[in-house]
Amino acid sequence: MPTGARLTAALCLALLAFVVSGQVMPLVPEGTDFGYFTHVNIVLGLLTGWIFMGRRVGHGLVPAINHGLTGAAVMVLWALFIQGSWEMFRQAMRNRFDGPFEALLAILTISVDFFFVIAVPSVLISLAVGGCLAGLLAENAHKRWP
Repeated sequence: MPTGARLTAALCLALLAFVVSGQVMPLVPEGTDFGYFTHVNIVLGLLTGWIFMGRRVGHGLVPAINHGLTGAAVMVLWALFIQGSWEMFRQAMRNRFDGPFEALLAILTISVDFFFVIAVPSVLISLAVGGCLAGLLAENAHKRWP
């Protein structure tokens, strides 16, 4: 059911995804074609906020912070999986893999490589602070618009 808390959580995580996407772009090698990178991450932020965080509001301040941090982590995990899958698909179209299982394993290795690229303090701090704020704002929206 649509609520103000779900909408607030979705918009907050979408904004967080936009900011973090902008922080990640300078970390990758120069000349990288990002395509729909930011757009996909914003949609993931919207979905994670609406589905994951929006249904867990209404339990108080500390759980709100925990749900915000968990929502940011879930958003990052889905983004790593989807971006890793897209990169694997791009490489598979160039016949870089010998079989389907090697291609599926490549999703994991590519996602882990992407994680180590983005695991810098500025990005991690932005995710932590943004997740906390998203959880607190969603909790506040739940109290204002039940």
